[in-house]
Amino acid sequence: MHLKDLTYGIVGLGIMGGSFAKSIRERILCMSGSTGRIYGCNRSTACLEAAKNEGVIDRAFTSDSVAEMLPECDVVFICLYPHATLDFLREHKNHFKSGAIVTDISGVKGIFESELPSIMRADVDFIIGHPMAGGEKEGYAASNAQFFVNHNYLLIPQPYNKKENLDMMRDLISAMGFTRITETTCELHDYKIGFTSQLCHVIASALVESAEDEGITAFGGGSFEDLTRIALINAPLWTELFISNKEKLVAHIERFQNCMEEFKRDIQNGDSESLCRLLDDVRTKRMKMGSIRTKVE
Repeated sequence: MHLKDLTYGIVGLGIMGGSFAKSIRERILCMSGSTGRIYGCNRSTACLEAAKNEGVIDRAFTSDSVAEMLPECDVVFICLYPHATLDFLREHKNHFKSGAIVTDISGVKGIFESELPSIMRADVDFIIGHPMAGGEKEGYAASNAQFFVNHNYLLIPQPYNKKENLDMMRDLISAMGFTRITETTCELHDYKIGFTSQLCHVIASALVESAEDEGITAFGGGSFEDLTRIALINAPLWTELFISNKEKLVAHIERFQNCMEEFKRDIQNGDSESLCRLLDDVRTKRMKMGSIRTKVE
């Protein structure tokens, strides 16, 4: 069946779930002759009403009625916190349509690799995924189909995934505007994301927390604002992500602390030669990082 003729279910219509729904509506179901539909499920009803009135979803379901939605969906995006996603799968294991593709958006993956085999049915294909896109604000009102355009999607194929379903997922990801699909393992995902995402949020948060004067931003020239944009943080979500990936994240924090100590020592000692050498090394390393990303893209 073509992407434009599938029924999509979105569980959790917040900023990410809403963005998936809007992207599918605008980029896939707008095709000529489309018969596809989008169903949305959320605990609160305000965003469901908004999405329905905007024509983003065709039918709205509350958490109490999601068991009626799932048997009709060919593809289901579960846009919940990591452990809530696992709880949802346990509770609704028998409600999914036979042959359905189910996927997640969680920022940690190790817990899925260990738990999924005992949760999922053999006739339902759970494909582990992580869209590297979004915004700092929360809720459906902040969702936007354009979040996904020219961004990266991390896909983590498992031995039990069917080839045709992985191919369909790749087609769907590309159709939503993602221009890079990076395939990896759960272990490598958590290690890399621990550095490129979680550590960055820790650093941004620590920088804001270290400020002695909230009015210091009156002296800002852009650097502080650039570094702390991601400190506008969803505290419950990021607390769960940090702790779920604590071993890898703590190791990254310790390496960062060692680098900070090196900078502190050179500055404190007035060692301009060592500091300049360190900064030159940083510049060279950062340029190489940029060239590697360009090659991937």
